[in-house]
Amino acid sequence: MTDTKLLREKIEDSGYKLTFIAKQLDITYAGLLKKINNETEFKVSEVAVLRELLKLGTEDVQKIFFGLNVDCKGTK
Repeated sequence: MTDTKLLREKIEDSGYKLTFIAKQLDITYAGLLKKINNETEFKVSEVAVLRELLKLGTEDVQKIFFGLNVDCKGTK
């Protein structure tokens, strides 16, 4: 599940408009909104484009797209 709030923050910080991002992903504006709002899922290829476009680090990608913001070190 996408962390909508964090993704929107990263998009806002980038200065890009959603229409531009949708074009880079080769999807419609409406399609992008559905993905951001968790109505449909992002493809791995789209995550890769967003990572580059928004200059996301590995931790950001995990938090936004994979919900892996929990530290699992030392757990069994």
